[in-house]
Amino acid sequence: MCARKRKQKKTNIFQQISSHQKFPQFLGFVFILVAVLLLVAFLSYINTWEIDHSRFRDASFLVLFDSSVAAANSLGRLGAYLSHLFFYRLFGVSSFILVFLLLMTGFKFLLPKAKVDLGRLVRNSIWLLLLGSTVLAFVFRTQMFPYGGGFGTTVAKWLYSFMGFTGTAILLLFFVLLTCFFLFDLSINFSAPKWKSSSRRKQQLSFKRYTEGFKGLGSSISSFFAGVGSTTQKKPKKETVKTGRTPVTPNTSAGLRQGGRSISLSPEVDEPKPKIDPRTESQLMLDINVGPVQQEQEEDPIAKADQPLHLSDEDYDPTRELAGFTFPKLDMLEMYGQDLYDPEMMEINEAELKSNKNMIVETLGNYKIEISKIMATVGPTITLYEIVPAPGIRISKIKNLEDDIALSLAALGIRIIAPIPGKGTVGIEVPNKKKEIVSLRSVLTAPAFKNSKMQLPIGLGYSISNGIYVADLAKMPHLLMAGATGQGKSVGLNAIIVSLLYKKHPAELKFVLIDPKMVELSIYSKIKNHYLAQLPGEEDAIVTDTSKVVTTLNALCVEMDSRYKLLKEAQVRDIKDYNRKFVKRVLNPKKGHRFLPYMVMVIDEYADLVMTAGKEIELPVARLAQKARAIGIHLIIATQRPTVNIITGTIKANFPARIAFKVSSKIDSKTILDMVGADQLIGRGDMLISLGGNITRLQCAFIDTPEVDRITNFIGDQQGFDGAFMLPEYLDEISASSSGGGAGTVEWDTLFEEAARLVVVNQQGSTSMIQRRLKLGYNRAGRIMDQLEIAGVVGPNLGSKVRDVLMPDEFELEKHLNQLFGR
Repeated sequence: MCARKRKQKKTNIFQQISSHQKFPQFLGFVFILVAVLLLVAFLSYINTWEIDHSRFRDASFLVLFDSSVAAANSLGRLGAYLSHLFFYRLFGVSSFILVFLLLMTGFKFLLPKAKVDLGRLVRNSIWLLLLGSTVLAFVFRTQMFPYGGGFGTTVAKWLYSFMGFTGTAILLLFFVLLTCFFLFDLSINFSAPKWKSSSRRKQQLSFKRYTEGFKGLGSSISSFFAGVGSTTQKKPKKETVKTGRTPVTPNTSAGLRQGGRSISLSPEVDEPKPKIDPRTESQLMLDINVGPVQQEQEEDPIAKADQPLHLSDEDYDPTRELAGFTFPKLDMLEMYGQDLYDPEMMEINEAELKSNKNMIVETLGNYKIEISKIMATVGPTITLYEIVPAPGIRISKIKNLEDDIALSLAALGIRIIAPIPGKGTVGIEVPNKKKEIVSLRSVLTAPAFKNSKMQLPIGLGYSISNGIYVADLAKMPHLLMAGATGQGKSVGLNAIIVSLLYKKHPAELKFVLIDPKMVELSIYSKIKNHYLAQLPGEEDAIVTDTSKVVTTLNALCVEMDSRYKLLKEAQVRDIKDYNRKFVKRVLNPKKGHRFLPYMVMVIDEYADLVMTAGKEIELPVARLAQKARAIGIHLIIATQRPTVNIITGTIKANFPARIAFKVSSKIDSKTILDMVGADQLIGRGDMLISLGGNITRLQCAFIDTPEVDRITNFIGDQQGFDGAFMLPEYLDEISASSSGGGAGTVEWDTLFEEAARLVVVNQQGSTSMIQRRLKLGYNRAGRIMDQLEIAGVVGPNLGSKVRDVLMPDEFELEKHLNQLFGR
């Protein structure tokens, strides 16, 4: 009995509260409060979503009560969780419709007499949520920001896989137009053309009510949006007769008492106005207001006919073939340490700073070097101490104390910059006792990379002076990397390649990967049909065989020459202007023009190639380095042996951008950087980059193999091209002969036939004989002998012995030559 009474008492209390006359107003304020809070959280999410995403990605609602979780959203953990729920998991930007729905519901409770049909509003809002999230997810499918949310992305991907790009676009456009059509209950009619005395035809676009012929067809669909405005039976609408007087909206509130306060009336007598249905009235207002404005903006149709039509001349989209391609998400990368290296967020060991400062001042004081000022800049792995020496102190004296300072601090990797370029200070770089890892995710998340307008942006790491370091490979234009084994070269290569994968579409970028070690770059074989280029007839796009490396480099040279011919015909100087002309359809594809993707050749171990192939490798590399920049071919070469016989003067002269990881000796440092310093690095990604004559110390961004594996799997699982990008076929002289190329593929010497007769008559395949008898230089005589071998007149080189002559007499020679030249 007691329990029943308590339950009945609680029910009575709830009934009393809900029946209170102020309860609807209370609910209205609650709805408005929730709407305002969601609006603030959603607006803040636009600027803070990248920071909060990793913290709330897989979190449950219990994260709201975890005080150890920090949120950057303006509403704290609550705002971050709700924004992540509605934006990332549900409806994306369309979630703002919920804010509007809550606001209108609140106003309806506060103002019961307001003409707000909640039933219709809820139905329309749900439909717009679903349609809007799907459309936004499809339109912005390549963006990292969740414009369409989880729901929209799922529906858009299913539609794309089911109907393709064109079918999905047409279907979504149909639903958008249909929604506008029935949501506003409008139709479009074009009035009959009228000719005036000026012989100009004008068309007037007017909005009218549905005709009787469309009522039967549109009633079933428009009922979804129309709703029921009132529970009472409506009277049939009367047809409104449009007169010469402009209809005016009647002031229905004039002369009424509202809330005990009287509203004064105008002393003028108003003319009686016909009662007009609100929807019909709005349509009539549109008839009157839109018509004249449309007439004022109209142009002469004859003049319009003289203007060129651009409907069929829309810009060429190189990404259209893979329009559904989705770039990898940032959450595929791991976060090591902090999200972003903000100096204000970085943990600073005050005791370590003070101790190092005192030791530096004491050591310099021992050599009577006074300091007027000292400052410290903390980085992830090193700290830069900037000192201002007292007047009269020679900088070279400080530079010579490098080893003494290292001894006093008991640290490796001490480097003195005397002076720091652009500053009147001397820099002393000291490694931190606790070293932080710079994750590639923190680099790619930074605005310096995300908002960059560079052609080929690469995120390299973190510098002390400028924070996140992003460079443009297209302006380098080639990159030389060197360092001892295990110091971070392969990680640096992966960081560069992944940076480009996050920025460039497969139609805009191709990689030529050369991996003599066979294991470093093999992980990228999964993106063969998206980003890789290869030789015709080869199965594996990643080149590991030395003989195929030479052919690949020469094929790139052929591609370079053909691209320069295209640039010459297009009368442009670089690939950027050429592609701009091609996109604007200025260049005709029927004349051989095509969109040129950027090509990046990566060689992981250059020293091994030089040792096995020598000049055959160096010559095409030098050609590409000298000429390939303007046509979008860029080289990245890495080696663990930066010796002078590997990195020759020709290579160094054409690779102005160089990266040095820790090396074993000062000589190696001078070989790659033309200065010492790389031998004093501390390893594990600590590097120096020389760019534009400036040396900058960086901590290379770290990316682990499982992260690269996730990214390549994500890209490889998507629809790609039919195969890898095919390089032009290259045939050297020997392979041209063996493949039956005939005379058409070899540029024969003018004395070839005379030399052939000379060799056959004397039955002696000697280069020196050709040189003496025909009075030629040795190089030309050697080329003629090679051509005789190609033609099958003499046999292969036998070292110190003369070559075998394969033609027994002149008769057989003439017969063979006629067959060779098609005579």
